[in-house]
Amino acid sequence: MSVYIDAHCHLVASDFQQDLDAVIERAKQVGVAAALVVAEDFEEFQKILDLSDRFPDFIMPCLGVHPVQGDPLVEQRSVSPEDISAALPFIEEHSDRLIAIGEVGLDFTPRLCKGDDDKTNQRQVLTKQVELAKKLDLPVNVHSRSAGRPTIALLKELGATNVLLHAFDGRASVAMEGVQSGYYFSIPPSIVRSEQQKLVKSIPLENMLLETDSPALGPEKQVRNEPANITISCEYIAKIKNVDIGTVKQITMENTLKLFPKLKKFIRI
Repeated sequence: MSVYIDAHCHLVASDFQQDLDAVIERAKQVGVAAALVVAEDFEEFQKILDLSDRFPDFIMPCLGVHPVQGDPLVEQRSVSPEDISAALPFIEEHSDRLIAIGEVGLDFTPRLCKGDDDKTNQRQVLTKQVELAKKLDLPVNVHSRSAGRPTIALLKELGATNVLLHAFDGRASVAMEGVQSGYYFSIPPSIVRSEQQKLVKSIPLENMLLETDSPALGPEKQVRNEPANITISCEYIAKIKNVDIGTVKQITMENTLKLFPKLKKFIRI
């Protein structure tokens, strides 16, 4: 029996405060067995662990510090080394509960990353978190907006082997450099309206996972996304790859369990 696993989402976001129970129920109804809930900043760490306590059979915690910090509705900035000073010991202390370290990575979007100093800080922060992931034998759940090639290059340089690149926005040819290193790529429902169809054509199904990035990257712009929409990603991949939906569901599930082996304790197949 195959199930869906949402490999990257943000269920501690304020967007879900009012109806998270219903959101999770809808996900379960379409066959989602688990959701890897990633952090963006240290403030979310305890919230994610608490959510995992509340939904122990569904919420799979991943803790890490995102390359962009701050409230998107107020002001955002590039991450600094100070942002991980409390995060790293917390991750180490709670590592037995974690499925992965994430969301970590690089983001060179010009309005957020103002120059070489910001890029250097982001690289330092990613390096520290990848080194910790290797020490703890945990995979990394990676963000790489406007920084696909430098992210893959740094991960390879650091010897990272268990890597998920989520919602990759780089060229398919760059993604193939990651594929050659054994990295995985997760595809969100926004693929139906994005320019990344070539990515789905190029990446082997054996290197693909499914994600939603909820509440972002839904099939419709400016509409809250949720884990139940993972079926849209699966259907789209099946269409592009010219295989049946069941095959995509089965192979992406196997890939997810291979990359995140701790999930096997929680998911009954």
